[in-house]
Amino acid sequence: MKKEIFLIFLILTLFACNKGNSDVTTSEKPTAVNLIFPFENSECNVGTDSTETESTVIFEWSAGQNTDEYELILTNLNTGDSSMHITANVKISIRLIRSTPYSWYVISKSNSVETTAQSVRWKFYNAGEGITSYAPFPAEIVSPAMSETVTTTANTITLEWIGSDVDNDITGYDVYFGTTDSPEIIENDMQGSTLNGVPVSSNTVYYWKVITKDAFGNKSDSGIYQFKVI
Repeated sequence: MKKEIFLIFLILTLFACNKGNSDVTTSEKPTAVNLIFPFENSECNVGTDSTETESTVIFEWSAGQNTDEYELILTNLNTGDSSMHITANVKISIRLIRSTPYSWYVISKSNSVETTAQSVRWKFYNAGEGITSYAPFPAEIVSPAMSETVTTTANTITLEWIGSDVDNDITGYDVYFGTTDSPEIIENDMQGSTLNGVPVSSNTVYYWKVITKDAFGNKSDSGIYQFKVI
């Protein structure tokens, strides 16, 4: 009887220890930060050390819990080029090209665990001297996403994207779609950001992109995305 009681006590003790270790690991995981500046979908015109082509912008975000280091991922939306900026602080100064749209997000990292946490992604324009109207941000492709595999029973799909603009004067979208990496236009001056009933065939790779246009004649290109219908 004493032996059985001892075994039960041992099992309960091991279970409690394992549960405790799990809680410790969970508590050490870093948390995602809240982005503060530059503001989302805004024109950033407070850069310092400015020239005709560049300015220095201070990026800022809230502190993440259990975080020892931050990685800021910055993307030039005109070229698609991204850069990584590492810091232990919640602010960092970065020199940017003026009159250029960017996106950014922050990854929280801990020295104790491999798990990371990622913030939301914001877009902004680094202001240019004397610029009164900016091109729309390149459309954000939602579906089908890059390299996605799509199943359809009706031989049609829906194309979906998100448009945004500092000036809030988007007038329409041109949609390009086809089976080559230079797709042809299939819709002009769309007012919405969803195109339904696009015909497709099975076992075929498709390419598509969206051109966003505004009231001043400015345009932006989402870039080519591809997906496969099975």
